[in-house]
Amino acid sequence: MAAASDVREIISGDGEAGVEIVRNVRRWVDEQVIPQADALEHAGEFPTAIHRDMCEMGIFGITFSEAYGGLGLSFETYSAVIEEIARGWMGLAGIINTNVIDGWIIEQHGTDEQKQRFLPGLGSGELQGCFTITEPNAGSDAQAIRTTATRDGDDYLLNGNKLFVTNGDRGDVYLAMTKTDPGANPRHRGISAFLVERGTPGFSIARTIDKLGYKGPETAELFLEDARVPAANLLGGGEGRGFQQMISGLEIGRINVASRATGVAQAAFDHAIVYAQQRETMGRPIAEHQAIQLKLAEMATKIRAARLLTRDAARKKDSGERSDLDVGMAKLFATEVALECTLESMRVHGGVGYTKELPIERYYRDAPLMAVAEGTNEIQRLVIARRLLELYRVD
Repeated sequence: MAAASDVREIISGDGEAGVEIVRNVRRWVDEQVIPQADALEHAGEFPTAIHRDMCEMGIFGITFSEAYGGLGLSFETYSAVIEEIARGWMGLAGIINTNVIDGWIIEQHGTDEQKQRFLPGLGSGELQGCFTITEPNAGSDAQAIRTTATRDGDDYLLNGNKLFVTNGDRGDVYLAMTKTDPGANPRHRGISAFLVERGTPGFSIARTIDKLGYKGPETAELFLEDARVPAANLLGGGEGRGFQQMISGLEIGRINVASRATGVAQAAFDHAIVYAQQRETMGRPIAEHQAIQLKLAEMATKIRAARLLTRDAARKKDSGERSDLDVGMAKLFATEVALECTLESMRVHGGVGYTKELPIERYYRDAPLMAVAEGTNEIQRLVIARRLLELYRVD
């Protein structure tokens, strides 16, 4: 399928290295991912061969420091790579997302020993990372978690359960937010983060959760029942810092989700504009009907805006400046665009778009996840508004 590559190229501080990896990923998606995606997704199979390719290309460690075996590239390049991957199959971007989040948090906040022990494996894809905040009674209000961690000699005993854990069935390292001081006021001061490893006594995978879309990576519920975690796995080596450590990683996740959404919207548009020129009604292609032209114009314009917002947010994150406003705007806008464009593509296709003969129905099922993942869009609006009120405060 023809791709509007001129509008999707990136210009970044990574120079030709960044552009080249995006072009290579785009070719790989066209040749290896798109031909397999529908069959694997409908079968609910984990994409083992595709996962191996992503490991070999270094995608899991794309933003990791070279000191830990990563590529050391920018979040702007990462955003472009994720967009291309999601254009082929959105679920693949979720497999990558948790490793990149965990890796960034460990690199920023972990001890030297934790960095040496976990980052090389997470960056190569040999280890699968998981990011666990959500619980049955704590979603948007992350400080409401009930999982506790109690000191017991050289270990901590963790008790509680975590919900909606992407890659939870395959994880090797679970970055888990807990309460080491349940009575702390304000609540965030009592929160600590732990690196829980597969095989930890008392840690178990309760179940995997069937979903409307977002196939490929499984979503799991986890139990912690007196799970004995070494004190050496307390992130950063100190209690009470976990809320800030974990929440800092959400900006990375939101760049990922905004990039995914842009990729899915682009895929939906690509199919729509080709089909509109091939399908005829009343003796001419439907692309010549004004009603269809209006849809295509709206889709293309909003996708371009979503891409630019997302790249701008990624550059802000690269700069080291506070980026919650920029990332929140990108995540909100891009995911709403994905919802709109997947539905509009289905409308352009008519009845055939509703069948499993084309990937349009997959895009349509995948899009809602991104409006609720990494903080719902309602939460994004609150984050944006509060930050704007700080910036435009009237004395």
